[in-house]
Amino acid sequence: MAATPPPRFAHNPFFVLGAEPDRPRVELEREGQKLLGMLELGLRSAATYATPTGPEARTPEAVRAALAELRAPEKRLLHELWASFARAEADADASASAGADPFRSPAQPSAPKSDDDEGPGIAGAFALFGWRRP
Repeated sequence: MAATPPPRFAHNPFFVLGAEPDRPRVELEREGQKLLGMLELGLRSAATYATPTGPEARTPEAVRAALAELRAPEKRLLHELWASFARAEADADASASAGADPFRSPAQPSAPKSDDDEGPGIAGAFALFGWRRP
């Protein structure tokens, strides 16, 4: 019997809309309306969406439900946390498989170690944990 993916990842509104969690509500509404139009026209590019557990089918009902969930601030916060967690976990897995230093952001190359180094830097901590700089 195959295991089913957790709904918090498979049906997260940010994944359904294909949007980043830090996008404003107006942009999410526009994206949802665009997807509804694409689905109505039967475009294949809108028929599926990517999740950490694999591709899922996108339906007009799923898009409408995602928009409704993101309109409530408390629910949006919860979905933002799960989406950020899933993306950070996927990024960490990708970095680990590539042999990258998890304490550095992907944009910074690993610096050669010297005797003066006091340990791993925290230059990539914001990116590693999905935090936003003030």
